[in-house]
Amino acid sequence: MNYINTSLGLCALLAVSSSVQASEKGNHFSFSNDNSQCEVSLNYDVAVEPQKLVISEAEKEVYRIEVGKLYVDGVEVQLDAKQRTLINQYADEVSRQLPEVIDLVHDAVSIASTAVSMALTPLLGDASGAKIDEMMTGLSQRIDTVAYQNGDKFYLGATESSLEETFGQEFEQQMEQLVQSSIGSMMMTLGSEMMKGDGDSFEQKMQAFATKMDNVGKDIEVQIEQQSNDLQQRADKLCDDFQQLVALESQLRQQVPELTAYPLMNPPQKLLLE
Repeated sequence: MNYINTSLGLCALLAVSSSVQASEKGNHFSFSNDNSQCEVSLNYDVAVEPQKLVISEAEKEVYRIEVGKLYVDGVEVQLDAKQRTLINQYADEVSRQLPEVIDLVHDAVSIASTAVSMALTPLLGDASGAKIDEMMTGLSQRIDTVAYQNGDKFYLGATESSLEETFGQEFEQQMEQLVQSSIGSMMMTLGSEMMKGDGDSFEQKMQAFATKMDNVGKDIEVQIEQQSNDLQQRADKLCDDFQQLVALESQLRQQVPELTAYPLMNPPQKLLLE
């Protein structure tokens, strides 16, 4: 049914903007549209506070930048004027871009949650829809722990330890319990909705049900299309900004040898989606 493909495809498009994955090459955020994907790999957790940037791993500070000062493993690095200018510029750029990433993540999850609810509640019924809303709320709350603003502090957790703590076995078990507790009512509602379709034969009822779902899918597309387009434009801009930030970080690590072993990010890769 086109409705199912359209709805789940839309949800995937939105959710992928906030996807965080762990891999051998690092942990990455993927911003994608129908034609291309920009993959941004972050190697450390990042915290931005007024006049301070902290890069950490497993809750241990790797380095931090304060106005004109750099501390690596807790030890201040002596800098000349050119190096101080460069680290300040770098800290300013990270501080500017991090809130934009966090906003994008939360907006993507919010839109995806709305899309999932709109897509599946008519199909599975209000009771099952409430369970779906509960699942999406749980996901949103989990994301709040790894991408958030607290007053004038911004934090993005991107390391494997941060992600495992948030989306590890406990989270998987909670999702499995929610699915198992609601799967029976979902199937009953689905069967009931199918048999309510107009027509005398089973084939006619199924065709009527498919038509109903397609119409719901079209309504969802109309209501969410502008939001998803805006989200994609922001993701595209972020990808371009990260390209510039990677170049600036490369320059910084060349000028400040103490940071050579600590790249915050890997170059974004724009990939053609099949």
